[in-house]
Amino acid sequence: MSPLANSLLTAEQASAMEPFYPLHARVCAKCFLVQLEEFESPEHIFSDYLYFSSYSDAWLAHCSRYAEKMIETLRLGAQSKVVEIASNDGYLLQFFAKHGVPVLGIEPAGNVARVAIEKGIPTEVAFFGSQTASRLKDEHAADLIAANNVLAHVPDINDFVSGFKILLKTRGTITVEFPHLLHLIAEGQFDTIYHEHYSYLSLLSVEAVFKRHGLALYDVEELPTHGGSLRLFAGHSDEGRAERPGLQAVREKERAAGLDRLATYTRFAESVVARKSDILAFFIEQQRAGKSVVGYGAAAKGNTLLNYCGVGPEFLRYVVDRSPHKQGRLLPGSRIPVLAPSAVFETRPDYLFILPWNLREEIAAQMSGIREWGGKFVTPIPRLEIF
Repeated sequence: MSPLANSLLTAEQASAMEPFYPLHARVCAKCFLVQLEEFESPEHIFSDYLYFSSYSDAWLAHCSRYAEKMIETLRLGAQSKVVEIASNDGYLLQFFAKHGVPVLGIEPAGNVARVAIEKGIPTEVAFFGSQTASRLKDEHAADLIAANNVLAHVPDINDFVSGFKILLKTRGTITVEFPHLLHLIAEGQFDTIYHEHYSYLSLLSVEAVFKRHGLALYDVEELPTHGGSLRLFAGHSDEGRAERPGLQAVREKERAAGLDRLATYTRFAESVVARKSDILAFFIEQQRAGKSVVGYGAAAKGNTLLNYCGVGPEFLRYVVDRSPHKQGRLLPGSRIPVLAPSAVFETRPDYLFILPWNLREEIAAQMSGIREWGGKFVTPIPRLEIF
């Protein structure tokens, strides 16, 4: 049972009841799509969203490289149109706009979309799907549709993908990025399972849903982002684009890892219990030794981890985050306070527990000053490590 991972609480809500929902991922025995049940609507989850993409330097650098590559390989210019689905605060489209490529963001969270609009990035406040695509296709048919880390966030994945088909120009390109289920299982990334992520995706499952809607994958890149991601390239099926060799290589890798066998998923569930034991053992050991532990990053994955492991402020005194939108709030469920990063240098803890472990190097560089008093970093995934 877990609260919504991004639903941070205000100080006024500290004594209020908080809804908890079952957090139970299930796998389809036919297409091997891993999904959660839908307990809360996307409208509720994303109406006032607290995740702003621009607060990660590493992610911005990743997006800048992507934009440069797409502009060059697809020959995008002033006559082109790039549409990003779930465009957040304009973090990606700004890199196309500065090269004079017309852009449109589609973002359901109004508070986040306003930030993009203030940057000069045209943004539609809407959920994407067949209806939105039909409404926008005459004016905004796309040469490139980008969808980063959003395919997992939609409960009706079929309607969402059908929107790609409607909005995409002839010979247009779709790129989707998502955390790869292969890494989630192989590296025990159980904390990336939370209610805002309805699906946990493999090439196997995504290829099936794209094919159903007249879209064909033609290339794939394996990326280090979010603990290991895929970037898929697709177009209209009837255009018959030649398939690149990387696709077959990833298919074979998934089969070798057993993503097409139910026993693989059962073994993963058992391994998560062992990771929980290791994490709890660390906190208990430090508390008994009189050591202080604080956290870095009010991240959704961190809230899954803390709630599943039963870690509250008695073990983790506070968490710091660069985003001013999160500072002064409380983490859902655990009610751990969120402070500015300067708090670490005021209280000088023994350990800084990095909850967004996928940004380990970036955070360790930002907070390297803790070594002055002998402070150490801790990451919980893929295994608990002190460094």
